[in-house]
Amino acid sequence: MSINVVDTALEYNKQYGPIFGFIPSRRQVDYNGGYVNNWNTEAFYEYVKSKISDIIIQRDHGGPEQGYHDDDGRLSFSYDAKYFDLIHVDPWKKYPNIKDGIHETIDIIRYCLDLNPDIQFEVGTEEAIRSFSVNELELFLKSLELELSENEFQKIKYVVIQSGVGLNLCKMKNTGNYNQDCLYDMIQVVKKYNKLTKEHNADYLSYREIQDRFSIGLDAINIAPELGQIETCVIIDLLHGHDDLLEELFQICYNSKRWVKWVPRDYDPINNKLELIKICGHYILSDKKYEELMKRFSDKSGINENEISMIIREKIKKYLKSLVEA
Repeated sequence: MSINVVDTALEYNKQYGPIFGFIPSRRQVDYNGGYVNNWNTEAFYEYVKSKISDIIIQRDHGGPEQGYHDDDGRLSFSYDAKYFDLIHVDPWKKYPNIKDGIHETIDIIRYCLDLNPDIQFEVGTEEAIRSFSVNELELFLKSLELELSENEFQKIKYVVIQSGVGLNLCKMKNTGNYNQDCLYDMIQVVKKYNKLTKEHNADYLSYREIQDRFSIGLDAINIAPELGQIETCVIIDLLHGHDDLLEELFQICYNSKRWVKWVPRDYDPINNKLELIKICGHYILSDKKYEELMKRFSDKSGINENEISMIIREKIKKYLKSLVEA
């Protein structure tokens, strides 16, 4: 979500071992750039691997219509296959029909393996993109097993499973109706094919809710927006009392339009300024206007950029520690 999040995860892994990997989406980091520190795929790879060579980097939601433009995802995949360890093959946004999604998944796996025979994969998608039933998950995996060669099928490491939940960035909470039985049944399906399970949208879960998932066999979770909002909330706290700078931060966020996808059509941004900043603050951390704003804040407050980053990283580190303890 930001260089502070990346650096904190790297510091934590150095101290406690390889617990957290990186899963940038195409909008965050792609072959032609992204909103996270303006990194492209190669630059992000080089930065992370120069710190910890064996840390896992995975493409999250790789595929058609997952970037800023309507494409088939192949150019992005060509860079992912060169630099990343795993690729999440997710064509389901463009191909929600089960047969079309299966066909495209197979085609992408073969395309990437032609470029890098050592690359591994995650398959499936999250609830917000395309809901799966237990039976559809079984059909999906059985089809992949039958149509891919044994070697190709063995390159699939993770399968996305669903429990009925999603995210609400406005309210900073996990939404939907958690279905433990569905989650358990999906885990059993995936285990039949000797794959690991992963659930997306694990942000804002309580530690008991995370423990419950792992106790029934879940192997991994994805977390992203919550980390970005931790950083945004620290920035809001630091700017408290500097109303002019807070208003300027709101304008940067408002003009970015990054909040639009997360709010209802009748949303009133003018009467929800702090909420809007919390929704999309992490999207603009590499914006030059934001950097100039924080430079002026540093000059006015006497708090330098390194101190600000340290405050943010301490907050994130506490959160990561609590996840491990969960």
